[in-house]
Amino acid sequence: MQTPAPGVPWREPGERNTHHVVVDSPIDELTLISDGAALTGAYMAVHRHTDRTGWGARVGLQDPATPAVLVEAARQLSAYFAGELTGFDLPLAPRGTDFQRLVWAQLLQIDFGSTSSYGALATRLGNPGASRAVGLANGRNPISIIVPCHRVIGASGQLTGYGGGIERKRTLLALEERVSGLALW
Repeated sequence: MQTPAPGVPWREPGERNTHHVVVDSPIDELTLISDGAALTGAYMAVHRHTDRTGWGARVGLQDPATPAVLVEAARQLSAYFAGELTGFDLPLAPRGTDFQRLVWAQLLQIDFGSTSSYGALATRLGNPGASRAVGLANGRNPISIIVPCHRVIGASGQLTGYGGGIERKRTLLALEERVSGLALW
């Protein structure tokens, strides 16, 4: 695999996912998935492009078998939703093609309280004509919120599709707008 960008915390995913945990959030339940060492997925209850097989054993946050990365991801997401955290620090191992992982690495470069367009991401990748491919890769992001695909909007500034639904995207951007004090769309 290509290295996405300096400083991106990608790890190669393990052979299989070992555990998942379901946590409450203001936008509905989130399912966090791990290969035992890194976070491989963060899915909303309603989420397009989700294969719900192979998530590993369901565990609780207090279960001794729960990988530490799942406990930490749940803690950081709780702080994010409380407006107390603007950046995540977790080992990540998303499964995808080289191109998808390059796009997802670009998503990590969009700061909290900021947005970007598909075209701008394509330009940053060195292929300004690839905005549609960038959009498709964005839609396949397996680690929602933490890899902030919700921060990508249309070139005209309008909210466009989101795997978890446009209302959830609006809610996430509104939270970041309130915390950052910046107008996002």
